[in-house]
Formats: sequence, C-alpha cells, structure tokens
Amino acid sequence: MSSSNPFNQQRPIPGVKKIIVVSSGKGGVGKSTVAVNLATALSKKFKVGLLDADIYGPSIPRMMGALNQKPPLSEDQKLLPIERYGIKMMSIGFLIEEGAAVVWRGPMLFKAMDQFFQDVTWGDLDYLVIDLPPGTGDVQLSVVQKVPVAGAIVVTTPQNISLIDVKKAVDMFERVGVPVTGFVENMSYLTHPATQEKIQLFPKGDLDQFLSERKLKKLGELSFNPQVGLSCEAGIPFISSHPTTRESDQFYRIAEALIEGC
Repeated sequence: MSSSNPFNQQRPIPGVKKIIVVSSGKGGVGKSTVAVNLATALSKKFKVGLLDADIYGPSIPRMMGALNQKPPLSEDQKLLPIERYGIKMMSIGFLIEEGAAVVWRGPMLFKAMDQFFQDVTWGDLDYLVIDLPPGTGDVQLSVVQKVPVAGAIVVTTPQNISLIDVKKAVDMFERVGVPVTGFVENMSYLTHPATQEKIQLFPKGDLDQFLSERKLKKLGELSFNPQVGLSCEAGIPFISSHPTTRESDQFYRIAEALIEGC
C-alpha cells in the first residue's frame, strides 16, 4: 500500500478485540433491531459495546431505553459510554436533542466517527457492534478507513427489492477489504398461531441463490413477531423482554454463528 492509501490510517480502538458492523443496503429492514438484539445476545457471554453510527437517524438511545441520557466525561475529558443491559453504548443521539436534525457534510461526519472511536473510553470489550446507517456512503467509508473491522453482517428482507441494495452493500465491503461474515434474513416469515404454518409476508426472492453463487453464509432467518417492534418502542431488547420465545432463540443462534465465523 502507498502512504496515501486511506486504509493506512486505521487504528485499533484501545481495549476492543473485535469490531463487527451491522449493515443493510436499504432502510426499513430491521437493521437496528438486529444490532440491538445481537449485542444483547453476545453480552450474555462477552463484554460488549454498541455504537450507533447512524448520524442522521440515531435510534439506539430509544431502542435501549436511554433517551435523554448524557454521557459523562472522564478525568481526561473523554466520553464515558452509557450502559444498559450490560452493554456500553454511544450515539450522536446522546449528544443532541431527539428531534434535532444533524446537517453535516462528509468532513464533519469523519470527525464525529473519529471521536466515537478514539475519544470514548470504551474499556475492555470482546466485541464492539456498530449499527451502520443504510446505504454505502460517507459513514461506512469512514468506519472502514479508521478502524480494523473483523466482519460485516448484512441484514435484508426476503424480497428482491431488498436484494438489489444488498448486492451493493456486498460490493462495497469487498472493495474495501471487509469480510462479510454472513446475512440475516429478517421478517422471513410469519408463524400462524394456530397451525404453526409459515406464512410469507414478502415474496421470496433470489437471496439464497445469490448467497450460493457468492459462497456467502446465511447466519439465520428471523420470523416476524409484532412484539419485537413493541419491545423496541419500549426501550427493551426483545431477548430481554421475551427470553424464552422462538425469536429470541433465533437471535442467540445468529450470535453463535457470528462467533464461529468471525
């Protein structure tokens, strides 16, 4: 690599062993829901942090029951993460009012991400889960340029309209040298409460064929359960509020697959 290569600027975060990014090509597929519950599942066995990198639309403070929390400063003037459910968290949502718009261009986004990595006292973590914004823009590039990413998880729904953007996310990670650990197919089906029959909420697309052709792994499928969304609104990770459900078991199995693949 030449000295001008931006990836030469990568610096590990002190104390953090592995950085995992949770991505999606498009919004509305449940990426933040997966990030929150994946981090919660990992926290049962490991020391875990959760970074909300969606600068324009932070949702982690609400989903983790930490609205209106302000991170304190350490003696050396670094931010201390907010802790909930055994997880250390940081988000732009802790630093601005919930209804305030962030009107920033690239350089300010880069600076903000650098502060989240180097000016936050994360302490010793086995995993730092980063909830990326949708798409393949400035924040994604800033993350992979600034810190070594151990693996990427891509969240999608079953239909081809989602797969179109998923392919772009995979292409981005391949271009920047980030290994794609696997895929999570969210809202894969609805289980009929009486017959236990699987009902397709969305038309089944070509995701499985795409993964087979690219030799990529599906970490798991998550069934649709309205209680997952209600838990997010209540600020409680679903696997904490509903620990013995089928969906919680699915989140735990995805976490185990991540550990094996990363």
